[in-house]
Amino acid sequence: MKKRHLLAAALVLAANAAWAADPSADAQLIQRGEYLSRAGDCIACHTVKDGKPYAGGLGIASPLGTLYSTNITPDKKTGIGNYTLEDFDRALRQGIAKDGHTLYPAMPYTSFARVSPDDVKALYAYFMHGVAPVDQPNKANSITWPLSMRWPLGVWRKMFAPTPVDTPAPAAADSGDAAMLRGKYLVEGLGHCSACHTARGVALQEKATSAAEGTDFLSGGTVDGWLAGNLRGDMTDGLGTWSKADLVAFLKSGRNAHSAAFGGMSDVVAQSTQYLSDSDLNAMAAYLKSLPPKDAAATKPLAYNDTVGKALLGGHAASIPGAMDFLNNCAACHRVTGKGYVETFPTLAQNPAVNAADPLSLIHIILKGAQVPATNAAPTSYTMPAFDWRLTDKEVADIATFVRSSWGNNAPAVTAGQVAKVRKEVGAAAAPLR
Repeated sequence: MKKRHLLAAALVLAANAAWAADPSADAQLIQRGEYLSRAGDCIACHTVKDGKPYAGGLGIASPLGTLYSTNITPDKKTGIGNYTLEDFDRALRQGIAKDGHTLYPAMPYTSFARVSPDDVKALYAYFMHGVAPVDQPNKANSITWPLSMRWPLGVWRKMFAPTPVDTPAPAAADSGDAAMLRGKYLVEGLGHCSACHTARGVALQEKATSAAEGTDFLSGGTVDGWLAGNLRGDMTDGLGTWSKADLVAFLKSGRNAHSAAFGGMSDVVAQSTQYLSDSDLNAMAAYLKSLPPKDAAATKPLAYNDTVGKALLGGHAASIPGAMDFLNNCAACHRVTGKGYVETFPTLAQNPAVNAADPLSLIHIILKGAQVPATNAAPTSYTMPAFDWRLTDKEVADIATFVRSSWGNNAPAVTAGQVAKVRKEVGAAAAPLR
């Protein structure tokens, strides 16, 4: 018994000595860093499918070529095991690697510049002590010379990257101004929502990285063949008709009465937002609901109209362009009313993705299908099949046009040429011959 007590005491002393040598080994700090890594969705870019967590190697398409994410495990040979806290901070918030070269802004350091120093410390603690080291060399980027030269990235960084903050992170709060500040911190900073949901300029910079920089911020962007939707208060293609509760439900479960997550957002919900606290989700929702619409003149929401639904039920589909193709391919799940089945098969009526000016996502979904993520709040994953093998470009265009002009929807028609372009870009199957 005495030997056992002596061993326990020795272990405690060793742990205390280790903590004294490296304060980032503190268990609470590591746990907090793990939570923050979820908020930042670090695993999404730094882990390949079926690969070891954070070992890198994921290909990220860019106009310059394919970039491969790096190994950010604490492996000392191939990862970041030799990074000091200062090295980690510079990479995360300034886009400068340990050896001094500038990172490609696929790493959203322009958003992470808004992460507080204390939260950086917690993230460092997690990646140094909460992640298993993996010996996996980094892949070389597939970018040809002269675009592969790094020095222009340093110029880009000085032009477009904000100065890292030196203020503490706003504390978690359930309501009021404090919640709004917390939501702003998460959305504009660690959540890096603008990396996908904000359009890019000619230098591939985000047109706005915060609400203070104008209404381009979070008004929609294009990523990996998807339209990352408008998160502002627009009534037709934004979040104007969503309540805070709707937003929280979407971020927590990947679905609500208005829509369902698809494309990259499915992964964000599955890997990141479903794990955030209710307090943080409510704060993010409060902040997003505070953003005014991009189009200040469009103040009326779309109203549901059942004319088309009644016509289809009455056997008049043949007289409506696209209606027969919709009935044969889509109506079983989305119903002739366009209302689908709540939180199972999403509504098409007044759906922001359906009514977006750019039909990219709608075309992509019809061609390649989509999957609503399985989450703790909604554990059943529903999959829409791909129709690329079955439908011609004209048939896809007719269905999309029908959907975008029925049940009160009011979006521009889709052409076969638009479908053909998306089919090629997203690697869909060749159109069937008729």
